[in-house]
Amino acid sequence: MTQEETFKITGMTCAACSARIERVLQREAGIDQINVNLVMENGTVKYDPSQISIEEIYERVAKIGYEAFPMETKDETAKRKSDEL
Repeated sequence: MTQEETFKITGMTCAACSARIERVLQREAGIDQINVNLVMENGTVKYDPSQISIEEIYERVAKIGYEAFPMETKDETAKRKSDEL
């Protein structure tokens, strides 16, 4: 059963960065599709959780020099912005 997850990626500076992340993740067993958006600083992955977990995907991204983590919900974003004021 395939799952889809969108996550935040930081540390990308150019199209080569996003292409590198896609290339590395496409080689992983259990990943059906990966799309990285440099401008939005996120990635969307379709994967089989019986073969690879989202945490393992984050670890693969970290191994090549970027940081990946869950997207904030609208409530979390609003709270963070409120706390910053």
